[in-house]
Amino acid sequence: RCRLPLRTARPSAFRRSRVPPTHGKGRRRTSLRPETANALAPRTIVEMPAACVAPAAALGAAAASRRQGSPLRARAAAKQVPRAAGLKVRAAAAAPASAADIDWDKLGFGLTETAFMVRVQCDVDGEWAASEVEPYGDLSLSPAAAVLNYGQGIFEGMKAFRTVDGEVVCFRPDQNAARFAEGAGRMSMPPVPSEIFVDAVKKCISANRDFIPPEGKGSLYLRPLLIGTGPILGLGPAPSYTFLVYCSPVAAYFKGGQLTPIDLVVEESYHRAAPGGTGSTKCIGNYSPVLKVQLAAKKEGYSDVIYLDAVNNKYIEEVSSCNFFVVNGDVIATPKLGGSILPGITRKSIIDLARAKGYTVEERDVSVDEVLAADECFCTGTAVVVVPVGSVTHRGEKTVFQEGGIGPVGQSLYDELTGLQSGKVEDKLGWLEKVPEGFHL
Repeated sequence: RCRLPLRTARPSAFRRSRVPPTHGKGRRRTSLRPETANALAPRTIVEMPAACVAPAAALGAAAASRRQGSPLRARAAAKQVPRAAGLKVRAAAAAPASAADIDWDKLGFGLTETAFMVRVQCDVDGEWAASEVEPYGDLSLSPAAAVLNYGQGIFEGMKAFRTVDGEVVCFRPDQNAARFAEGAGRMSMPPVPSEIFVDAVKKCISANRDFIPPEGKGSLYLRPLLIGTGPILGLGPAPSYTFLVYCSPVAAYFKGGQLTPIDLVVEESYHRAAPGGTGSTKCIGNYSPVLKVQLAAKKEGYSDVIYLDAVNNKYIEEVSSCNFFVVNGDVIATPKLGGSILPGITRKSIIDLARAKGYTVEERDVSVDEVLAADECFCTGTAVVVVPVGSVTHRGEKTVFQEGGIGPVGQSLYDELTGLQSGKVEDKLGWLEKVPEGFHL
């Protein structure tokens, strides 16, 4: 027979949770291991048969072995390291993911696990706790979490870059913060204040500084999430929320590399969004439905799909993950924002840059016929940056633009945007937010 503290009687293979005191009314669910509980729990002793403990201990050892099997999935011990006021950082007992293992010349647009992520907790009353920098790792959620049952969640996509001067910068984080707050309101979640959003993003960048690709090799893609993690059975807002920021180094989104023209097909049976819906919000439920059509298009050799409006089925709206632009002479047109189109940050930036270059930019309805008659077309987005459209196929007929290459307008705007992000072009508009080394400490 063996003697175990009462609150640690469950073996390590089975996780239990507690709600520790935090700043304000925020709550953080922490999974306790026996060694952590030993330090916190009263030393009430009970006896258990050894036969009950041994199998569980074996399960715990096996689970620990699986977690440590990959060098990119090494996890931290629950050891607290003193930091600046309000910030808790958990140090890894074993080394987390290492940027030294990355071949920057072979980087694509896939998930590469980094060392750290940033987490902030909030109750439904909207009072946010202090941010915590912690090792990148799995989340522990109740099966009744609102995000799992009712899809209560939104996300963002943004990038950080190394400049030619050796600085680390983030591109227009204030704009992502504003869109994030608007999306939270649409999904009945407490909005993350802009200062908390930007601070968490910069801490995530700073903590993962080694994972930012060298200038010209790619960027650090950041994924802020706001999800209803509190459990709820009936339909309603979650009782608590988690704001999380993680990241991954990335390069070109489409196969073939950056500026490789893409081939699109017009979709007339399925629609991405409808008036009065959530098309203008980066909510998690907007993206899985496009996979059915997108995967079918890729089997036919297309890069992606152009979606039409749900009312008239004749005006273009978006590609699956990016905004669309049409060029005729000195006039650039893009579908107007009306609630069913995502207000892209790159879209907004390209409009501003094009107007500064003297182009007339029109935000209005753009028909399929106008697309097929265009001089050139291109798409924009955080992931794709600016990518030329090589062809558009509509009802079996393929229209090729710029002989299948990139047009002069798209090339000019791409050079201007990426030059600004890399520091080669002066940031006169104040779009770059510098991230000092050690900002997360």
